[in-house]
Amino acid sequence: MALTDRLNRPLKDLRISVTDRCNLRCTYCMPSEVFGPDYAFLQRDELLTYEEITRLARLFVERGVEKIRITGGEPLLRKELPQLIQGLAQLAGLRDLTLTTNGLLLASQAEALRAAGLNRVTVSLDSLDPRVFAQMNGRGVDLNRVLAGIEAAQKAGLAPIKVNCVVQKGVNDQGLLPLVEQFRGSGIILRFIEYMDVGNSNGWKLDQVVAGRQILAEIGEKFPIEPINAGYPGEVATRWRFLDGQGEIGLITSVSSPFCQACTRARLSSEGRLYTCLFASAGFDLRAPLRSGVQDEQILAMLDEVWESREDRYSEIRSQETTDWPRVEMSRIGG
Repeated sequence: MALTDRLNRPLKDLRISVTDRCNLRCTYCMPSEVFGPDYAFLQRDELLTYEEITRLARLFVERGVEKIRITGGEPLLRKELPQLIQGLAQLAGLRDLTLTTNGLLLASQAEALRAAGLNRVTVSLDSLDPRVFAQMNGRGVDLNRVLAGIEAAQKAGLAPIKVNCVVQKGVNDQGLLPLVEQFRGSGIILRFIEYMDVGNSNGWKLDQVVAGRQILAEIGEKFPIEPINAGYPGEVATRWRFLDGQGEIGLITSVSSPFCQACTRARLSSEGRLYTCLFASAGFDLRAPLRSGVQDEQILAMLDEVWESREDRYSEIRSQETTDWPRVEMSRIGG
């Protein structure tokens, strides 16, 4: 049974956060002044178990989900993650199983993840300038650890690899071309993401956003590009290929050119709350019914009710007034 919401958008994609913890403190996601040493992260018994996650994922697939992405926090911090991957990879009807990571632990885990059934990975990398990268990640981490993780993922066959760069004016916007030069012709797809007002902790301001059209103009001036069709319905990134055949880049423009009308994503937090929008203020508790012993049919009925009532379109109605709305932190639902 395929579900559609009030705007006739189907449920096709599920993002599953497996932890709210991270080993970085990126300024646009988990700024250290908020997520400091005393921050109260979830306790282990509050997290969904792998069995609970797999059960919920199976039910989501029954309702039309074809793609699952594992997120965090930083998902590679969750112990024995390949066990979860192996269970999810066996779900009948699932067409794509992927994971988003900051890459710091990827070099040591890439082979095990691929062996367990993971199809591919997306790695966050906001700059090739060591100083800028260290500043943005909030921990002074060496970017060579990320590059080593990307190389290991390539060797393991976790492809096509995507590299995500969140662009902030006056922070890393002067380093876009070096990223393009690094990954052009490598088979890796570089994607630029407009800085978004996710959560309430990152101090977002509109004047810090570099619009997608500016990014395209800068890249296209040096490396001529042309648009290409989306890879699948509901793909959030617009795609552009280099005219010389050296691959493609992507652009995610939630601020300057919202794509709410095509959004097919649901998000499951690590403590079992279902969110129907990246900018949602509240989620729907699925952990309590799971642990109270309800049958699959009852959980399916909850999924049906939540999705069929969905009418989220935050990016389309974004204004000065909406920026003060309470929103779930990105570290809880994985972006």
